[in-house]
Amino acid sequence: MTEELYLKDSYIKEFEGRVVKIEDSYVMLDKTSFYPGGGGLENDTGFLINERGEKINVIEAKRGENGEILHKIDQNASLNVGDKVIGKINWERRYRMMRLHTASHIVAALAYSKFGALITGGHISPEQAKDDFNVENKDTLIELINEANEIVKKGIELKIYFLPREEALMIPAIVKLAGRNPPQIPIWRIVEIPGIDIQADGGPHVNNTKEIGEIVLLKVENKGKGRKRVYYTVKP
Repeated sequence: MTEELYLKDSYIKEFEGRVVKIEDSYVMLDKTSFYPGGGGLENDTGFLINERGEKINVIEAKRGENGEILHKIDQNASLNVGDKVIGKINWERRYRMMRLHTASHIVAALAYSKFGALITGGHISPEQAKDDFNVENKDTLIELINEANEIVKKGIELKIYFLPREEALMIPAIVKLAGRNPPQIPIWRIVEIPGIDIQADGGPHVNNTKEIGEIVLLKVENKGKGRKRVYYTVKP
């Protein structure tokens, strides 16, 4: 299995690893800071540098059938099993998604605490986030974005830690996705914004809410009875 460095430190931009498997255009390393995507959050991109100093683009990172992380490269002739590599993620892309990801937790927490609303779907790219909520009123989501910006300004330090599944399940609303069953893994990664939100989550986040900057509402769409979709981004 791949050691997932981002689980403990979302700010690792560069790392050293070793090639343990190559299959077609996919490379598996013993460790990586490339996030493979999941929970609506897009995957990282970047590049690897082999022992000869050659730069090999990583155009996709994804999770394999056995839980390993696979790096799709645009060539595989310059890598062999056992090679040491330096991995570098596209930090500008990653950091914007980190800011949006933490923002989405704040919005979701407000939706749940104020209206009992759950997320029914969502997606985060570097350009924007979109979330579906089971709410009736469009103005509800506009209000949530405004309130989320007030929380961002408070500069709250996030906490990331790990709990046994049984202990995590005792926390109310630890999973805020409607229809999503709690993960079956024995140890859960917990992301907490003290006083605001606590969720089981496996993706990269910023350390402090101030890093989000300003959340900008783009639009709200009606996606059917009791379902609204909100689009938002963060200022550069």
